[in-house]
Amino acid sequence: MLLHLLHLGRIEYAAGLELQRKLVELRQQQKIGDVLLLLEHPPVLTLGRNASRANILASDDELARRGIAVHEINRGGDVTYHGPGQIVGYPILDLRGEFPGKCGPHLGAVEYVRWVEEALIRTCAEFGVLTQRICGRTGVWTLAGGSIAPKKIAAIGVHISRGITSHGFAWNVTADLRDFSLIVPCGIADASVTSLEEEIDPTRHSMPSTEAAEHAIARNFGRVFERQVLWLESVEELVEGGA
Repeated sequence: MLLHLLHLGRIEYAAGLELQRKLVELRQQQKIGDVLLLLEHPPVLTLGRNASRANILASDDELARRGIAVHEINRGGDVTYHGPGQIVGYPILDLRGEFPGKCGPHLGAVEYVRWVEEALIRTCAEFGVLTQRICGRTGVWTLAGGSIAPKKIAAIGVHISRGITSHGFAWNVTADLRDFSLIVPCGIADASVTSLEEEIDPTRHSMPSTEAAEHAIARNFGRVFERQVLWLESVEELVEGGA
């Protein structure tokens, strides 16, 4: 089984939404195979299905001054920030396909999210940053130690339609953490966010390039979901290659 990989660089959020819509439709029609989009967005705020507008702390004037748009979308979760230095992943997968340990006709939504978390946990570990899940709080969190509380290093919010996934995760690599002051991240007021750059031990690991970090994510997605990862050069190559 293949997982097609597309590195898209920095694209506007609205363009990413439209691309996901098209790929989900093609996947539902079995015209393409499973695909993982890796990209970066300019600064933007997104509100999931369960979001409260009150969790946007910045005023509309401040957001307009900084050129930060707000999108209300159909993924799960609350408010999230995307911006430079953050690797965003959109897996377009058919959960009715073959997956290790799958019970029933399709992989369940909770199982799917746990596997996305697992791929990110393994990726952080490659760079010496140990992370964990926290019961009741979707995403990937640093380990607590002494008086240091866990911090969120990756957010996850997904949508599943007729067995096909969209949206996905946002992993803070070199993101400017000050930008998260615009919101209550994921609606969780009693926890803070962090990044790989903030957590990595420079005496033991060098900071990876964006390309190296993306390759690590793709590699671990392939391992967790038991897919052979095939890097494609363009969306056109994906569509022309079919399923």
